[in-house]
Amino acid sequence: MINMKRRTFLKGSVAASAVSAAVGVGLLTPRAVLAAWPTNAFKATSVDAALDALDGTHAAANSDKVQIDAPDLGENSAVVPVKIYSQLDNIESMSIIVEKNVNPLAASFVLGPGVEGFINTRIKMAKTSNVIAVVKAGGKLYSAKKEVKITIGGCGG
Repeated sequence: MINMKRRTFLKGSVAASAVSAAVGVGLLTPRAVLAAWPTNAFKATSVDAALDALDGTHAAANSDKVQIDAPDLGENSAVVPVKIYSQLDNIESMSIIVEKNVNPLAASFVLGPGVEGFINTRIKMAKTSNVIAVVKAGGKLYSAKKEVKITIGGCGG
C-alpha cells in the first residue's frame, strides 16, 4: 500500500520546485505591477501633493456622477468600509483620500477599459475627517466627499 502522506509530500515538492525555477528565471516576477506603484503619492503629506503625484494635477471638480458610501460614524478607525460608485464614461482610476490622515492617499485603483466604476474596500482613518473619492475619467478629475466621524476607542459615543 502506498503511503498517501508521502505522495502528497512528493507532489508538493515537485510543485514548489517548479515555482522556484520559474521565479529564478524571471517568469513569475510582477515587474509591471511593481513599476506602476505610485510611491510618491502614498508618501505625500497633503491632499494636493498626493493628487499631483498620482494624476499630475489636484484640480478635481465636484460631480454628482461620483458617489461615496461610507458610515457617518466609524466605530473602528482601522477598518472603515468605503464604497465608490461612478457613472462617468472612460474611467481610468479611482482613489480614496482621507483629508486628515498623515498620508492622505488611502487607496488607488487603476481600472481597465470597459470596467464598471465601483470600488468596495476598507480604509484606516486617524481621526474624524472628510473622505474624498476621486475619479479620473477622460483625463479629468472628479470628486465627492463625505465626513466620517471616528469614535475614540470604538465605544460609539
